[in-house]
Amino acid sequence: MASPFDPITINGLTLANRFVRSATWEGLADEDGASTPRLDAMMAELARGEVGLIISGYAFVAPEGRSSSRQLAAYDDRFVPGLRAMARAVHDAGGKIALQIVHGGAFALGEERLGPSAGGEGGVPACTPLTAAGIARLVAAFRDAALRAQRAGFDAVQLHAAHGFLPSAFLCPAINKRTDEYGGPLPNRARFLLEIARAVRAACGPGFPLLVKLNSEDFVEGGLTREEAVEVSRMLAEAGADVIEYSGGMGLSEAKLQPPRPGARRKEDEVYYREAARLYKRAVAIPLLLVGGFRSLEVAEEVVAAGLADCVSLSRPLIREPGLVRRWREGDRRKSACGSCNECFGGAADGGGVRCMVAERARARR
Repeated sequence: MASPFDPITINGLTLANRFVRSATWEGLADEDGASTPRLDAMMAELARGEVGLIISGYAFVAPEGRSSSRQLAAYDDRFVPGLRAMARAVHDAGGKIALQIVHGGAFALGEERLGPSAGGEGGVPACTPLTAAGIARLVAAFRDAALRAQRAGFDAVQLHAAHGFLPSAFLCPAINKRTDEYGGPLPNRARFLLEIARAVRAACGPGFPLLVKLNSEDFVEGGLTREEAVEVSRMLAEAGADVIEYSGGMGLSEAKLQPPRPGARRKEDEVYYREAARLYKRAVAIPLLLVGGFRSLEVAEEVVAAGLADCVSLSRPLIREPGLVRRWREGDRRKSACGSCNECFGGAADGGGVRCMVAERARARR
């Protein structure tokens, strides 16, 4: 049986273990979007903590695609030196890193919000529907950002097609109301994402690992379903993707439709997208990364040993404990200290970046 501490090779890239740092907005890029020494140090600390693959916070691929303050950028060659420094910091610490790339779409910060359709209903922000020329421009923008990641020395790239951002919005029938070849049936709604995947694969070559983060379902009335997510995953494999990471939900998601998120209370409640992963593994040949609710080593071991997922992705536990994987490997099997309070993201508002505010207050009391 496989163990999360076993190595795994993805399109020629060998990872020391199957623990992945799922992409997490750090709030540590500079105002323009360039990487900073503090951000590089955060990535290097994760590598020293023995995370098998680090996926960077999402880097926006076009100027209008930014969705957070101090978000990493990859839309211009001027960002390559900073990205190169990040990749080098991780490699010097013995780790592997992928750059996640994204377009915020209707959830971008600026006045120029783009989407598959006009929005303005059901909580979807009003935006400008993309024309065919606009779609082609953004396919090229994703392609060029992936090439910058490759030139900067990243080990892989991940397309962010989850959480309601632009490719995810095209997939979601509750948002995508188009009547052309990019709307309606699932193959049409998936066309934009598949065009991006094919463009990245053609530009970066067959030996550069291509990952995709995908909603296992949207948890919105009339949104992408589990069954559709599996079909999109199969299409992506055919388009050249090497790995899918399953997440779920978006800013519009309805609480009554989402899985319970009790966080650290009981191991029986870990693994939010377990049923979607089961469907995936019956139908899709490429490896699956699974994020959502992991807090204990025991559950991570069970999921990998059962073949429910090939790798376990962690976000908030690694904010609390960047060295969690190393601790587990060294024999301290206590569950993550993360209590799932979500204060870590609010803490970034002061410019200090995402960090565990509970641990920070505890240190201040000593």
